[in-house]
Amino acid sequence: MGGEWVAPQGTGRIDVISPSTEEVIAQVPEPTTADVDAAVAMARRAFEGPWRNTTPAERGALLARIADEVEKRIPEFARVFAAEVGAPVAVGETFHGLATAMLRQFATLHESMRFTEERLDGGAKMRIVREPVGVVGAIIPWNGPVAAAAFKVGPALAAGCTVVLKPAPEGPLTNYLFAECLEAAGVPEGVIGILPGGREIGEHLVRHPDVDKIAFTGSTAAGRRIASLCGQRIARFTLELGGKSAGLVAEDADLSEVLPSLVPAGIGHTGQVCAAITRVLVPRAREAEWADAMAAALGSVVVGDPFDPATALGPLAAERQRERVEGYIAIGRREGARVASGGGRPAGLDKGWYVEPTLFTGVRNEMRIAQEEIFGPVISLIPYDGLDDAIRIANDSQYGLAGAVYTNDPDIAERVVREVRAGQIFVNNAGMCVTQPFGGFKQSGIGREGGPEGIAAYLETKMINFG
Repeated sequence: MGGEWVAPQGTGRIDVISPSTEEVIAQVPEPTTADVDAAVAMARRAFEGPWRNTTPAERGALLARIADEVEKRIPEFARVFAAEVGAPVAVGETFHGLATAMLRQFATLHESMRFTEERLDGGAKMRIVREPVGVVGAIIPWNGPVAAAAFKVGPALAAGCTVVLKPAPEGPLTNYLFAECLEAAGVPEGVIGILPGGREIGEHLVRHPDVDKIAFTGSTAAGRRIASLCGQRIARFTLELGGKSAGLVAEDADLSEVLPSLVPAGIGHTGQVCAAITRVLVPRAREAEWADAMAAALGSVVVGDPFDPATALGPLAAERQRERVEGYIAIGRREGARVASGGGRPAGLDKGWYVEPTLFTGVRNEMRIAQEEIFGPVISLIPYDGLDDAIRIANDSQYGLAGAVYTNDPDIAERVVREVRAGQIFVNNAGMCVTQPFGGFKQSGIGREGGPEGIAAYLETKMINFG
């Protein structure tokens, strides 16, 4: 807190449990609400003091230094990420590479963004000034702690805000490494505090009267709670929430060209990605062909030790997460869907919270496995009858975060990207782009992160009239 390592005001400890061994691998201090108050007070003093007078170029230079420090330690980040979250080392390297890309983008955004703008309105001279919103409470999940932190710290610092960052208790270690990078980069006193903790700490941060904005990534249920609390005091907020994204496969799509993109988009990082393509829509006439091909592809995925270079999928991040995923697999069976691949625990992995990548066929879009976010490696294959029906199914969801369309027909692609209501849609590819506006329609969130749109949520606009 305040640019220094400080002793917590309580005596509680958080056990960090390895998802692959089920053993405690570390303990970190558990913050109290008094620690939150202290961190917010430091952030407020910094915001109202020297930090507010820094220039966009100075803040950009600091972000570039932070990016340099993170980049130097990507192999270390990846190993710790594998230990605390269970992601294969290669996945961790990718995630932390994304973090540096985001930090570098916000480091240079001031070169193209106008924080001050002169206008004429009739005969009056106007000045439009975009000022930092103030102290930001950033609440991030465990599935990509440093990438999620960069998504919020990057635009907040670029805008001139100060930050109190609350990582999830399941992913504190990589964020402590991130804190070391901030320290090495020379982040000024009070500008960033990092307090990994649970829901009580998060709620206290959301309610805090000296926090001007909340930036949250997590579940839609938690997002509703945050929106309600922020609404009580008219605090600013952005929410990046859940998804149940659809990959629409057109009649002309080639199996061999689509599967290398579509399968990882559904089960990558063991399905613990909000933008995962977990509903695959295929023409009814080709349903059996696609079912066989996808089942074979999922069955060939190597699940195991995240430190083994051959591993493609590690364990789920927490025991409760495996219980959730297994619960949904049971629900899918009860609803009448068929398990075409997976559906159980991998053989030979007696320790760790592993689950097989699972494909359901015979799925109707109204089933719970097609409507609710599972956050695990479970894909629903859903047949459609014509393009109108496919678009209807894609949009028949409370979510609207991401999507994909696979076709060689540009007219089909253009119609799908126009009519599917989602924040990011890929053509003949799938994933998420973090350096362009990312966020969702409907219950997938409010606001955008990444690009110029990402910094806008951390700024207030002031109009000055000179007459």
